Amino acid sequence: MLTRLLTLAGAAAVAAMLVPNLATNFLSQADNGRAAKELAAPPASTAKYAMGRSVVLDADARGHFFGTFRINGRPERGLVDTGASAIAINLSTARRLGISPGALDFTAARVNTANGVVEAAPATLSRIEIGGISLRDVEALVLPDKALSGTLIGMTFLNRLSSFRVEDGALHLVR
Repeated sequence: MLTRLLTLAGAAAVAAMLVPNLATNFLSQADNGRAAKELAAPPASTAKYAMGRSVVLDADARGHFFGTFRINGRPERGLVDTGASAIAINLSTARRLGISPGALDFTAARVNTANGVVEAAPATLSRIEIGGISLRDVEALVLPDKALSGTLIGMTFLNRLSSFRVEDGALHLVR
């Protein structure tokens, strides 16, 4: 069991070194291609179903799990990323979500990203929801706009669920 875990961790480390810009590049491409459509209508959720305190997200063509979350009462499309230790948003998104840039301290944290080390500001999201799942006071990191082009839903959200798993090409989130 330990050998498998170490092998998996090693493979993840090698993948992170070989493909350092994957998440950011993917989010940038996705954002650029959808910008006009999203101005006309809010992004649709990729939720296969949401029942009670359970949500299932289908993988997109590239195997990524996107969902439309409500963060601080506002819809926000996010990429669920089990490799991200925290929810990560950029400064523009933080402003949209009602977080005052003046209240952010970008010297408080330095984080390793796929694009290198950047300064980040810790923040607390008052509420994050998807389907029937709702969490209050969720820790997040705000990064400069140039460091992140979209929203990553990381482990500060996922660790507060009772479970999450990938099965048959779908991500199951359970509160």
